[in-house]
Amino acid sequence: MPALFILTDPQRTPDPVSLAARVPEGCGLILRTFGRDALERVAAPMAEIARARGVCLLISADLELAWRVGARGVHWPQWSQSQARRPWPGALATASAHDPGALRRAQSFADAVLVSPVFASNSPSAGRPMGAFRLAAWARRSRQPVYALGGINGATVRRLTGLGIGGVAAVGAAIPAP
Repeated sequence: MPALFILTDPQRTPDPVSLAARVPEGCGLILRTFGRDALERVAAPMAEIARARGVCLLISADLELAWRVGARGVHWPQWSQSQARRPWPGALATASAHDPGALRRAQSFADAVLVSPVFASNSPSAGRPMGAFRLAAWARRSRQPVYALGGINGATVRRLTGLGIGGVAAVGAAIPAP
């Protein structure tokens, strides 16, 4: 599993294909599908770029699209957990969890869980941040690696050292243009 997942956002990632070309090798990239028209036209070139660059592309909440474009797997947001299932053999699955119940449900189908919000975030959907120590408690209860999401930046990531988490995830991560 990558140590860093970068998530697209319709507002903060206006050009997800360009982002795919800048994500460092070995990282994960999650194409979140809400609010996007002509998604397959974006997903297919992103998958091609990701394969060529050694980036782990996951498609959010659309198992069939992930399979069709040759993504590495699927990401299940918390709202989609009722339809979540393991993808094809060899594929990866991640899930989002914003409460302990979602973390428990994700144990049955996900290889890793993105827990949020850990720190204060600019995301309009972010709730009250849980903080690093509560995140560590969630990680101890999880059989899968837990990734910190929400308010992740250079300063906050240092506060996560030694907590037993699998890595971090960020929306709109600052990746320099070529």
